[in-house]
Amino acid sequence: MTVRAGVLALQGDFREHAAALSAAGATPVLVRTAADLDGLAALVVPGGESTTMGALAERFGLVAPLREAIGGGLPTLGTCAGLIFLARATTGPRPQVQLGVLDAVVERNAFGRQVDSFETDLRVAGWAEPLRAVFIRAPRVERTGEGVEVLAAMDGHPVMVRQDKVLGTAFHPELTGDRRVHTLLLEMAGER
Repeated sequence: MTVRAGVLALQGDFREHAAALSAAGATPVLVRTAADLDGLAALVVPGGESTTMGALAERFGLVAPLREAIGGGLPTLGTCAGLIFLARATTGPRPQVQLGVLDAVVERNAFGRQVDSFETDLRVAGWAEPLRAVFIRAPRVERTGEGVEVLAAMDGHPVMVRQDKVLGTAFHPELTGDRRVHTLLLEMAGER
């Protein structure tokens, strides 16, 4: 039986994550209601627009169920906007809904606007080969709490972090053929 891995499917690039999870050996489940969280071994919160994602999660009654599931140990990957949504705060004055399940403060659009998007090879702690990373209007982690491990950094700023069963990337691992980030999430699910 394959692992059932959810993808928050309110907005953003959830289809690409579902395909990546499938390629990594999981059965993807699109999550749009609290009931969709039942029986999942892992969850992906995709990139997109973090304020819209938060507003939709609030409208559909998903904020508390997501906090409860992730806080209860559901292995979760947040990419780009998903990283922002998982974090406890952002650096900017603009308020937005955040889950606060990752002890990090994130700067939105830290690498510039859409036209400033780029790809680069990242060194990830414990991985022999670099990871190709796609940054699109990407955030970066400005501050982390004590329990947050930095797995990759760029220009001195964390762009891939892990705290217990929560993994966050400032980039889009679903947009390359490299499935190591999704595989890491599934391995975290196996540790559960």
